[in-house]
Amino acid sequence: MSEIQQEENRQVLVADDDPAILRLVKAIVEKEGFTVLAARDGKEAYKLLQSGEPLAAAIFDVVMPYIQGTELVRYMQSEKRLMKIPVIMMTAEQNPRLSSESFSAGAIAFLPKPFTSSQLQTMLRMFTKKRTE
Repeated sequence: MSEIQQEENRQVLVADDDPAILRLVKAIVEKEGFTVLAARDGKEAYKLLQSGEPLAAAIFDVVMPYIQGTELVRYMQSEKRLMKIPVIMMTAEQNPRLSSESFSAGAIAFLPKPFTSSQLQTMLRMFTKKRTE
């Protein structure tokens, strides 16, 4: 992979309808050297996915207005250029069904809120390292 491609793939799509969580995740992801494409709900995230921006990973809240996180993952699984992008799901909901739905939709990790920044950093490093090597 050339350095230019490597540079392009340093973008992470983050979608959460809670502004505080969105800011927190954005700060953690940027600290890891990524550029963040932030979406305040599922509809914004869907538009960003359709824009063709190259992504290293995506981090979605499960429960969002308009389009749920699991629906976004299903959409990504149906698109050839998006299906290999690792998706981390996060939620404050205490429903165990949400994690199994996230995995069956195609997510590769599930992070219950509240989480620590090191938990998110570790997941991000694990899933993006594989793709850039």
